Amino acid sequence: MLKDIKPREYQKNIAESALKKGNTLVILPTGLGKTLIALIMIDKLNTKGNILFMAPTRPLAEQHYKSITEKLDMNTEEIILINGSIKPKEREELWKKPVCICTPQTAKNDIENKRLDLTKYSLCIIDEAHRSVGNYAYTFVAENAIENKVKIIGMTASPGGDKKRIKEIMDALYITNIEARTHEDEDVEQYVKKTNISWEFVELGEEIKNSIRYLKEMYKEYLETLKKFGIYIRIPSKVELIKAQRKIQNIETNSKYAAMSFYSSIFNLAHAIELLETQGVVAFNSYVYKMRYEKTSKGVERVLRDHRFKIAENLIKNKEHPKVPKLVEILKQNNGTAIVFAQYRDQVQYLVKRLNTENIKAKEFMGQKKGFTQKDQKRIIEEFKNKEFQVLCCTSVGEEGLDLPSVDLVIFYESTPSAIRSIQRRGRTGRHKEGKVIILITKNTQDEIFYWASKKKEKKMKQIISEMSNKTSYAPKLETKKQKKKQASILDF
Repeated sequence: MLKDIKPREYQKNIAESALKKGNTLVILPTGLGKTLIALIMIDKLNTKGNILFMAPTRPLAEQHYKSITEKLDMNTEEIILINGSIKPKEREELWKKPVCICTPQTAKNDIENKRLDLTKYSLCIIDEAHRSVGNYAYTFVAENAIENKVKIIGMTASPGGDKKRIKEIMDALYITNIEARTHEDEDVEQYVKKTNISWEFVELGEEIKNSIRYLKEMYKEYLETLKKFGIYIRIPSKVELIKAQRKIQNIETNSKYAAMSFYSSIFNLAHAIELLETQGVVAFNSYVYKMRYEKTSKGVERVLRDHRFKIAENLIKNKEHPKVPKLVEILKQNNGTAIVFAQYRDQVQYLVKRLNTENIKAKEFMGQKKGFTQKDQKRIIEEFKNKEFQVLCCTSVGEEGLDLPSVDLVIFYESTPSAIRSIQRRGRTGRHKEGKVIILITKNTQDEIFYWASKKKEKKMKQIISEMSNKTSYAPKLETKKQKKKQASILDF
């Protein structure tokens, strides 16, 4: 049923393994054709029952719908895209179609309300399977699939660098088999192009450095106050701050509220410092505006009233982070297309404006909120594919799944501590020809810490996946919640 498509050897091998060995987690870097493996599975199993194909967002579900209708030799009426905008009664009939593509929340809602019956299904495909943790809707649908003997295929570019988390994903999806490939694997190597990764280090100007010194002085002073409540924060990391918050919540005396107030001051200062070090003045000012007009608490007021904070604000007026001119310089030297990843919306919008003033045609690509719609996303992707502009500036929405074209250059405006995000960002280049990745790093800041953290996690993840892939099969999670409940009621009786 595949239309004029010849699967690559590793794609056939992975599909064959999934057919033989049961529920499978497919781990394959972005750009190596996870969707084609899903199409092979649909081709093999559609005669045995209906197919459920889930993706975490509507745009991604639409993308898969388009891909399936174009590449499978099936009547398009047998393939349906289902989402929450369709009336519930109409959805009940649509679930009877041979191939159903949807978001997990839509599937979950209709299973709960008896509109979706998985007894008629043979295969459940879960895209971006690394989301299958906790109470995310994927876990509910997977459990229902298992109860109805539906085969599960999870797909991801990166499950994360923690063995416990990977095991949690496997348990949630009842995985018995792992099929993983990297660019270095023998059956993949011939299909990929080399990606060159380099780092551009910049140093903060004296005004920004002095501003940060004032903020850090405040930060240390508030830390000393927090110590009086028995709460110690060793280093200003998000992990340490979360641990401290939990300890404060466990304080049983009235001092709990005073400690929480100082914690609020510390948390807001830590984030402001990170923004000034790794993002720039625009992102910092935007956060301060939210503190001043949207966040109302004694902790925030304490920070804003501090004379050192006012001095820090004045020092950086009309100053620009050194990453910005460095970014302009790099892009002026690049003749092809590029994607720039930055974490914050305000920073993305600023970069687009700044690049356009330098005659570098750029547009922003963000998630669907604050006036940026799904229609905007589709239009901008099409314009970028048609090379109507040179640079796409993205928030994290550009990292996962969406069908963005491969580009000559990917730039990380900031380093990320997440192995998943780092792998997904890099996967946007080097698909059809040699690619290039440049990571901008501010010297002696969180940027350097995040870079090494990501590198360490990625190395650890590769080791874990390699060990797991070499194991022939896994014992699936023994019981679903429903089976446990049934067993408990029998014991009670």
